[in-house]
Amino acid sequence: MKKQVKFMCTAFRDGFQSVYGARVFTKDFMPAVAAAREAGINHFEAGGGARFQSLYFYTNEDAFAMMDEFRKVAGPDADLQTLSRGVNVVGLDSQPRDIIKLHADLFKKHGISTIRNFDALNDVNNLIDSGKAISDAGLRHEVTVTMMSLPPKTEGAHDPDFYEGVLRQILDAGIKFESVCFKDASGTSKPAFVHETIKRARKLLGKDMNIVFHSHETAGVSIQQYMSAIEAGANQVDLSMSPASGGTCQPDIITMWHALRGTDYDLGIDIDKVRKAEAVFQDCMKDYIVPPEATTVNSEIVFFPLPGGALTANTQMLRDNNMMDKYPAIVEAMGETVAKGGFGTSVTPVSQFYFQQAFNNVMFGPWKKIAEGYGKMVLGYFGKTPIAPDPEVVKIAAEQMGLEPTTKLVVDINDADPTKGVKAAKAMLEKEGLPLTDENIFIAASCKEKGILYLTGKAQPNGIRKVDHEAEAAKKSGEYTVTVNGKAYGVKLNKTKASVNGVDYPLEVANGIDQKAIEAASAASAPVATAPTGEELIIKAPMPGLILRVGVKVGEKVAKNQSVLVMEAMKMENEIFSPRAGTVTKICVSQGQQMQSDDDLIIIA
Repeated sequence: MKKQVKFMCTAFRDGFQSVYGARVFTKDFMPAVAAAREAGINHFEAGGGARFQSLYFYTNEDAFAMMDEFRKVAGPDADLQTLSRGVNVVGLDSQPRDIIKLHADLFKKHGISTIRNFDALNDVNNLIDSGKAISDAGLRHEVTVTMMSLPPKTEGAHDPDFYEGVLRQILDAGIKFESVCFKDASGTSKPAFVHETIKRARKLLGKDMNIVFHSHETAGVSIQQYMSAIEAGANQVDLSMSPASGGTCQPDIITMWHALRGTDYDLGIDIDKVRKAEAVFQDCMKDYIVPPEATTVNSEIVFFPLPGGALTANTQMLRDNNMMDKYPAIVEAMGETVAKGGFGTSVTPVSQFYFQQAFNNVMFGPWKKIAEGYGKMVLGYFGKTPIAPDPEVVKIAAEQMGLEPTTKLVVDINDADPTKGVKAAKAMLEKEGLPLTDENIFIAASCKEKGILYLTGKAQPNGIRKVDHEAEAAKKSGEYTVTVNGKAYGVKLNKTKASVNGVDYPLEVANGIDQKAIEAASAASAPVATAPTGEELIIKAPMPGLILRVGVKVGEKVAKNQSVLVMEAMKMENEIFSPRAGTVTKICVSQGQQMQSDDDLIIIA
């Protein structure tokens, strides 16, 4: 009789993050959840990780409502699992103990049964309070050891000895758990290391412990990793469904089913029903645009271990900001940020820190601008890195950020921080006159200003890459409604003429911009120039981004190099400074507004 290998379906959480940057509307995929349930699948990854913040940041939906709907559709007996980042829970920033506890209580309330809990630095201190909160809430705790391969010619951690050491520390800390996961978010772990690591874990944990292996196909070795893990004693793996499988995602259920044929192992599925479920899922997602890098194996990933979920999330942001041309240089620079950052595992949030620092090194020069998350990591504010970070980088980070290195426990630092925790979140809500529900408190704590924008109704869907059927129809018909300076015009285009409100005009379109022709036309119709009433300086957006905070008011005097507003781009807060002293005469933006490069922000006279 064949041994059954259990699996969790990751399509609706990690699959979404790894292909679509987690930007998927709830209503679009719930029919696929129902189809998967009908196919006999009853263990789903149903939220957490990037699928918490992304609903408030991009789809303008409530993550708690999404989890409620998932439970309703999946049924009362399904094991619904979410992903938690240790003391960071479901955000990029770490949290104090009261928010860590609130996270577990709320996820239990909204239908979750299991939480996979990891720390990207493999600092076991960060798993103690988070693990206790999960267990105390009555949830099944799946404690995690995070894995990757270091870039070639780099050594010092991330081998079987290191992973066994982390697991022993978990056991010595007395953390309660029902399952252990070995999680390779970048898909780069050497299959031989996977086999040896799982073999040692099985020996250490005994024959009855649930041992899970998780990887991505990004580097092209995930099936070999999975087979190595199963043969070494893992009894569960993570699998996904097309179109969110393979490439940057987990292997497909069907692919794993095929890989196990002729062996002593089996997934215990009805393959015909699974195929039907995948067809439903493919239909659900047919209007979503799949970035090309999500569908292929990247042989270079071993040199810059960027996780599948972070890879497409970052390329989506680069496309949003019209900077995709910088991607090759950024990933090339990422190897150095890993090597000098202390070997934290490249999984969110650390993968984002690596990428952000590589981004800054490319845009501003090597180590000229330390990204906040990366700087705090090398200084110890997220816990202890596997090895000591590069001393020169630590020195630069301390100087730029005005922070001293620390060895204090992360939760102790956060408990003492008045800007974090339930009290601080309540203050944010009270300022906006919002109800002080537990859900609102957690949204404010984990999503900050962007959470408040959602709760106040000022947010709107953005960054979702779907086929726009109305736009496609307009292209075919050539018919548009164009609004210029507040006035709408009905425009119909063909090859030789443009009809505007029923009046035909000759039309000629040329590639590129003919500046001489534009200047000649402008000179012929230009009004008589008048003398300027005063010297005005327009502060423009240096890159596309979201307005998070406006720090000045009309009529306010500002000094040279004074911060006037904060924009968010690439998941980083970017202060915008006044290039000269003067008085604010106009503020052209409002909080929550999405800007493009060179858009007017503030006018100073």
